[in-house]
Amino acid sequence: MPPSDHYDIIIAGAGQAGAQCAQSLRQGGFAGTIALLGEEPVGPYERPPLSKDYLGGKRDADRLLLRKPEFWAEKGIDLRTGCRITGVDAAARRVTLAGGSHLSYGHLVWATGGRPRPLPCSGADLRGVHAIRTIADIDGLKAEVAPGARAVIIGGGYIGLETAAVLRGMGMAVTVLEAQGRLLARVTSPPVSQFFLKLHQSHGVDVQLCAQVEALTGQGRVTGVRLVDGRELPADIVIVGVGIIPNVEPLAAAGLACPNGVQVDAFCRTSDPHILGIGDCARHPNPFAGSDIRLESVQNAIDQAKVAADTLLGRDRPYAALPWFWSDQYDVKMQSAGLALGQDTIMIRGEVGQAPFSVLYLRDSRLVAIDCINNPKDFMQAKALIAARRRLDTRRALDRETDLRAIALED
Repeated sequence: MPPSDHYDIIIAGAGQAGAQCAQSLRQGGFAGTIALLGEEPVGPYERPPLSKDYLGGKRDADRLLLRKPEFWAEKGIDLRTGCRITGVDAAARRVTLAGGSHLSYGHLVWATGGRPRPLPCSGADLRGVHAIRTIADIDGLKAEVAPGARAVIIGGGYIGLETAAVLRGMGMAVTVLEAQGRLLARVTSPPVSQFFLKLHQSHGVDVQLCAQVEALTGQGRVTGVRLVDGRELPADIVIVGVGIIPNVEPLAAAGLACPNGVQVDAFCRTSDPHILGIGDCARHPNPFAGSDIRLESVQNAIDQAKVAADTLLGRDRPYAALPWFWSDQYDVKMQSAGLALGQDTIMIRGEVGQAPFSVLYLRDSRLVAIDCINNPKDFMQAKALIAARRRLDTRRALDRETDLRAIALED
């Protein structure tokens, strides 16, 4: 095999995780050959602005790029765009690319993220049905956005709600369909769900809860969404935001454990000594979850990438980063830290519906997570308290005027 077909490290996936891993390797002094393989025709870019500033026309594609195009060559990183891995031969340490060519590796870092989960119903492949994951997805959607047109968004999670806010700002009539009994049900508490329900309703969004989709209707192009109760909602475009499927099939076929993502340890190592996994596609032991979990966030992608780079450099450092997230909708910024899992107490600082306010999640009086609505001060202070597993004086926690640091107790 020609030398140009072998790399010391191949990074599969040129998203936030893959790009950070390549950069961290060079920053850490790695002098070997690195290939960064991405399926899309463009270099690494930010995904969070896709459903916000990029869709809304506030940022162009060039301003999404994580680095200028020449950066990768300057760092000796062979960035290959439009490059998809279809198979992994773990024994031979070789990957197969679409088209049939092969690359061999010393180590493989799997950072392929995920793909939008399709609707399991008829009509899902009609024209006018969109997902939100790539620049191309948004370009296709923007071409069909028109004031007064009707958009039905299936899924009341962050992506669906962020998209709803932008489309309302662009003059579209928007309906959000959520299968569960409240918005953001998988990631937050009922008070926060209720706040966002009223926020979107106040901006003219028709939010329908417990809405089960039976089919998308239309001849060639979508014209409606039929619900299981028999109602049909007219739609000029439909946006599907019901989660992602981790892209790990080649690893699973190669014999690696892939239970809802590729299984890795605290050092991002898979069951194969020459393969690591990071980012949205990696199921990892998380100290703040108390179990294995797969996280879809920029924070997780960046922090896992740094851990993987350290592992490859022989600097064993377990993953211990505090999870945090954010979402922008209208004039509201929600910032969350920690994981709201297993809490025994929920406390509200302020009044729901009157930002700023925060929702605290405690277990045995220890702060385990927080949701902050237009409240960056609480967010910044809470991050340190959650990371330190600090107990709070719950008698004073509800006083929004008192700093969270001031009510932290010493063990």
